[in-house]
Amino acid sequence: MSTPEHSPLGKDTVYADRYDPNLLFPIPRADKRRELGVAETLPFHGMDIWNAYELSWLDPRGKPQVALAEFHIPASSSHLIESKSFKLYLNGFAQERMESADVLTDTLLHDLSAAAGAVISVQLGPTRAATLPTVDLDGHLLDAQDIAIDHYGPPQPDFLRADLSVQPVQETLVSHLLRSNCPVTGQPDWGSVQITYRGAPIDHAGLLRYLVSFRTHNEFHEQCVERIFVDLMQRCSPQQLSVYARYTRRGGLDINPFRSSVPATPDNVRTVRQ
Repeated sequence: MSTPEHSPLGKDTVYADRYDPNLLFPIPRADKRRELGVAETLPFHGMDIWNAYELSWLDPRGKPQVALAEFHIPASSSHLIESKSFKLYLNGFAQERMESADVLTDTLLHDLSAAAGAVISVQLGPTRAATLPTVDLDGHLLDAQDIAIDHYGPPQPDFLRADLSVQPVQETLVSHLLRSNCPVTGQPDWGSVQITYRGAPIDHAGLLRYLVSFRTHNEFHEQCVERIFVDLMQRCSPQQLSVYARYTRRGGLDINPFRSSVPATPDNVRTVRQ
């Protein structure tokens, strides 16, 4: 069954070092989306950007090769891929001889597209640090507000408010206080979130309280971002909205979901925390 409880997450695991596409564990997106009231026709565009820092294989003469990998999984795909299974799959190439990096790329593209239920993109890059500069997320930082908070879950959309009596604004808001938990093990997932919108001004204090209310919530990264997007749309009615979360790395992978009311591709920036 494709449910989190049946995945390899949170269980003792033998780390294979040979290629095995069956290690990938897809989870249907539809179940959580129904919970949010999201129909088959999605109210958003977007993608999940994965960065892999622990990818290695052998060349035809047995010499290890390493690369950074970037994967884009469209939000329209039928399945997300459970992160530990993704890690186990990538680790399986460690002792596998590949004819070339292009052959490896084609293999990754085939297997991950089959698991996600949509064509993904794969890009391998060099490991030079100069290719990965760190940046701050653009936008007004919400975290310095002098407010009291005493609600840490479940997520509370009632905190979200917008002043419909004034002229629309366009602004980008950032918080580094996003924390949620793995729905199987309860392990924390730490992230930064960037919200860009055009519409009635959103109350900053209420938005920060709302984001902090994910702190004890159990949900995958992708599902949290979709929940934030849907709640903001329903409670604040922006004319345009995008939500982009940059989560910290676990097991050599970071996951960065992006959802937007308009077609767009965000920059795959690397924050200090990543």
